[in-house]
Amino acid sequence: MKGSGIDVVELPPIEDFPDSVFIQDPALLGSRRTIIGRFGEDTRRGEEKALMAALRNHRSRIGRIRFVRDPGTLEGGDVLVTDHGLFVGESKRTNSNGIEQLATYLSDFEVKPVKTDLLHLLCGCSYLSEGKMIIAPDLVSPNLFPGFEFVSLSIEEAYAADALYLGDGEVLIPSGFPDVNEKLEQAGYEAVEVEMSEFQKGDGGVTCLCSPVYRLF
Repeated sequence: MKGSGIDVVELPPIEDFPDSVFIQDPALLGSRRTIIGRFGEDTRRGEEKALMAALRNHRSRIGRIRFVRDPGTLEGGDVLVTDHGLFVGESKRTNSNGIEQLATYLSDFEVKPVKTDLLHLLCGCSYLSEGKMIIAPDLVSPNLFPGFEFVSLSIEEAYAADALYLGDGEVLIPSGFPDVNEKLEQAGYEAVEVEMSEFQKGDGGVTCLCSPVYRLF
């Protein structure tokens, strides 16, 4: 990420929360509005407090902070941010009430819930740019996203559907998927590979390891 010119803020480990490396889940950060979620997994509740402490040193980067309240749950891994609105996975970790609260906070954006059986929606798809998505159709139906173009991956390549667009045509993907590299190149992108095997063992993907600050909201 740093090699692609992105300003990266690194946070220290939290020994009491071994899943805290998956920093995408506690919140949805925006330059004008930031929404702190509420974990659907009880054992992860408390990670958001550590993130809040870190955000105090970077208030100029983020907007007004709002919170998802009980009985709502919302985890960042279920939020797919695109140029045409937000799609939010209604999953085991994110419920309809949490999505409704998010839609209220982002009332000037289309927030569309989509059902998913995955741990998180982004386990099977990611937004690239200019109306294009990378997707594993065996896990997430492209029919949920009308009007988009797709870089479609086989079930064997599905782990690489959790990808991160870095800008300037670069896409961060896990290493070991040469066919995905070729498909991205055919779609006009350049793959940037990173070793992810240890995180994969914990059901974590590329997007799980960062929490971007979106300029859209």
